[in-house]
Amino acid sequence: MKKKTTLLDLANALGISTSTVSRALQNNPRISKSVREKVLDLANELDYFSNKFPDAIVPKKLNAIGVIVPKISYHLYAMAISGIEKVAEENGMHIIICQSDESYQREKSLTKELLDIGVSGLIVSLAGETKQFDHFLELKEKNIPLVFFNRQCDEVETDKVVIDNFKASYDATEHLASIGCKRIAYIGGPKILQISNTRLQGYKQALIDANIKVDEKQIEYCNFTRESNLSAARKLLYSPNPPEGILAFSDQVAIAAMLAAKERGLNIPEDLAIIGFNNEPVNELLEPSLTSIDQPAYAMGYESAQLIFERIKNHSKPHTQKVLKSELIIRNSTNKNKLK
Repeated sequence: MKKKTTLLDLANALGISTSTVSRALQNNPRISKSVREKVLDLANELDYFSNKFPDAIVPKKLNAIGVIVPKISYHLYAMAISGIEKVAEENGMHIIICQSDESYQREKSLTKELLDIGVSGLIVSLAGETKQFDHFLELKEKNIPLVFFNRQCDEVETDKVVIDNFKASYDATEHLASIGCKRIAYIGGPKILQISNTRLQGYKQALIDANIKVDEKQIEYCNFTRESNLSAARKLLYSPNPPEGILAFSDQVAIAAMLAAKERGLNIPEDLAIIGFNNEPVNELLEPSLTSIDQPAYAMGYESAQLIFERIKNHSKPHTQKVLKSELIIRNSTNKNKLK
């Protein structure tokens, strides 16, 4: 019989203590990202996770759905989880909630661990770092129900719940042009993130239709950390031709742009109009209040859970992509009419 991999085996192989290995596997913030990734890589290589749970105490299928989101603290995901939980309760199941913290390695590790403990299916919104999808293709090979929501990819054919990100971005950019902005910037997420690139295409098409030249110098990217968000905004606002309007990938990125604008001595919306995505509750409390694209977060979760239970009941049914409606909520960060 093959010897089971232990924490001590991982520690000895890496030359670190077992306590460090344990903390790394639990994503403890005291452990550096590089050490966590080395531990996770070796754990996956040695098939550590499949040995964590003895066969005697693990059922073939757990009465639970696994949910992996980039960050539970994001309002969109908190609301989506509520929608998922509602449907799970109606179907007599529990949910196991995990966050990838925008890490591909952690997302991959969580997927394997949830699969090993026997969840009945997975509902996932992709991490910002994810550009390889073998861990999800493995689910498909094993006929494990999988639903992507909000952030998805074309490389894996499965059920999906999204908004029309092209149209949402187009409408937001069109709004900036309609209030007189000529130089309009876009701050996207990581270049590898499909949802960010779809929004970029909507932004570009709206500029073309408004007879505004697409300027690649007005496009920046960030990785969702506070410093990265601020850095992207500062690069635009301290450039020789700063934008008059900014469409940001998320409200967190938009708020960073507002901070950078105030740091630069710019008035919003007189000197700079800003639009975010997600319509966080805090947007109404900001000064000025933030214009944002409202996504039906609860409905995204609810519909994703409906799809996973439909898939559990019928593995052979055609894959479904549900496209939900979004809405541009106009507030003072773009309300130039209020100034007249």
